[in-house]
Formats: sequence, structure tokens, C-alpha cells
Amino acid sequence: MASTDTTSRPDTPDRPKGDSGDQLAGLEAGLDALESRTTDRPPLGRVLLDKAVPPLVAVLLVLALWQLAYVLEVKPHHLLPGPADVAASLREKWLDGTLLGYVWTSLSRGALGFAVSVVIGAPLGLLVARVRWVRAAIGPILSGLQSLPSVAWVPAAIIWFGLSEATIYAVVLLGAVPSIANGLIAGVDQISPLYLRAGRTLGATGWAGIRHVLLPAALPGFLAGLKQGWAFSWRSLMAAELIVNVASLGTGLGQLLEQSRELQDMSSVLASILLILFVGIFVELLLFAPVERRVLRGRGLLVSR
Repeated sequence: MASTDTTSRPDTPDRPKGDSGDQLAGLEAGLDALESRTTDRPPLGRVLLDKAVPPLVAVLLVLALWQLAYVLEVKPHHLLPGPADVAASLREKWLDGTLLGYVWTSLSRGALGFAVSVVIGAPLGLLVARVRWVRAAIGPILSGLQSLPSVAWVPAAIIWFGLSEATIYAVVLLGAVPSIANGLIAGVDQISPLYLRAGRTLGATGWAGIRHVLLPAALPGFLAGLKQGWAFSWRSLMAAELIVNVASLGTGLGQLLEQSRELQDMSSVLASILLILFVGIFVELLLFAPVERRVLRGRGLLVSR
């Protein structure tokens, strides 16, 4: 009996070692599987099916409902033209060679106004986020300005600058800067204090801490603020162009919309609205969506399906 006990004891210490090795191997295999699952990209056909088909179906449904309302004469045809009439108006402007000019005039104004808004709004948002007394002083003002309709600034801007390009850009800045600043403030507020303490421990203080720790950590929230800032810039620009309708300034999409209203040309009115919508969607899909996906994927916040 004693010999049996002595021979069984050496076996027991070896069993946990084998079990722990199996557990580590299983854990490594699970981590490898998880990593390969997130890095594998879906086939192109599935991407097109997931990304392109739902918007296309939604557009076709809207067009079908629009055509149905036209056929049933929910409104007289001169008040509610059909999709074919609006397409004919767009085709006429394209053949005249004026369509791209309208789009470029507004897009260039919007891009310049947005760029200047970022240059002003980002440092302002960083200052408000990091200095407590500045946040207490102007933080509520920024939130209030963000909720203020952009068109409310147009009469004041006209009095200050007259019917000029400065009026248009003033309205764009006043509409976009608060949104961009608040986006950066929200991104900074979402940073874990542990990251900031770790950065200070490693010597990242002052501007180095802002550049290497604060801004990269706040980038996802800041990108959301930039997207919203562009939306506010575009909306503010259209509001300004609708009112500041002077031939010497060039004709943008907002001014085209106002001119069509004055002529009671509903086909051109709806065509202008669609152009404004398409430009906003185009900028979102071409510029902001890829950058946002890349940032989120780099931080492990976006998993490919």
C-alpha cells in the first residue's frame, strides 16, 4: 500500500503542467482565430450587396412613390413635376454647360469656409476642453451657437459686410466653428484619464502630450465633429446663397434655387434641391466615410463583416 502511494505522487504534479500547456495553446489558437477573423476582408460581391444595394433600393422606392404622386396628381403638374421633368431640367443645364459651374461655385465656397472653420474651431475646442475657466466662460455659448439656425446670421452679416462674398463666408464660419469646436471638446472628454497619466509618466507633457496623446486619442470624436461641421458649413452656405443673390458674386446652388423660385420653375427648383443633396452625400462618401473607417479600424473599433 505504501509503495502504491509513493508511485502515484510523482504523477500528480505533472498533470497540472500538461493542463496549463493545453490551456495556453488553446488560448493562442483562439487569439489567432480572432485576429484572422478581423483582418480577413469580405469578397467584393458581398461588399457591393451590403453597401450599394440598400441605398439603390431606397432611391428606387422614393422615385416610385414620387412618380405615383405625379400620376395621381396629388398636386397639379406645374406644382409637382415628375422625375422625368426634373431629369430633363438637369439635362438642359448640363447641355448648356452651366451645371458644373453652379456646383463648383458652391463647392469651392463650402470647402474654403470649412477649412477656415477647422483652423479656428480646432484650437478653440482644444482651449475650451483643457482650460477649466475658459470652458466655464464660453462652453455654454458654443453650445448655444451650435443650436442657433444659420439663417439667423444672414441679416446681421448683410448689415456688417453688405451683399458680398464676406457675408457668405461669415455665415458659414458662424455656423460651422461652434460645431467643430464642440466635436473636439466631446472627443477630449471621452479620453480615459489613464492615457493622459501614462503619457505624462513617459514624459509627454505640454505640446508633446497634446500632439502624441491627446489629439490621437480624441481623433474618433473629433472626426464626428468634423462631419457635423461640414454639414453645418453646407447648410449655412445654402442659407447665405439663398438671400445674398447677386449676379456679380457668381451663381451657386442656393442662388440657382432662389432664381428658380422667382421664375416659378418647379422642375428647376427640385433639380436644385437634388443637386444640393447629391453634393452633400458625395462629400460624405468620398472624404469623411473612408477616413472615419480607417481611423476606427486602426483602433480596433470597426470589425469587417
